[in-house]
Amino acid sequence: MFRFSTLCFAAVLVAVGGFALVGCSSKPAAAPAADDRAAKETSSASVPEGFEKLSDADRAAALAQKTCPVSGEKLGGMGTPFKVSVKGRDVFLCCPSCKDDLLKDPDKYLAKLDAK
Repeated sequence: MFRFSTLCFAAVLVAVGGFALVGCSSKPAAAPAADDRAAKETSSASVPEGFEKLSDADRAAALAQKTCPVSGEKLGGMGTPFKVSVKGRDVFLCCPSCKDDLLKDPDKYLAKLDAK
């Protein structure tokens, strides 16, 4: 009887000790950083129509820009926003046909973006 009680007691100690060790070794999950949240907001699960083909970074930039500075149309309404680099800056347009106007007078259209 003594032997059975001792074995049961030892088994309980090992089990309790094991639970205590597991509980101590787990770390609390860190809160996601703001950049992580922004990336998740623009992840493929919530991608607006027209933005599927853009990279995560371009998608976030186009969503922040919202409208084409040339036509004033909402980005994505005419398909995937069209990216053009002008004066060291990436600009998203509603379609490729707006590119010529942007390149003819970039200051005019960059000013429209800066005014927002």
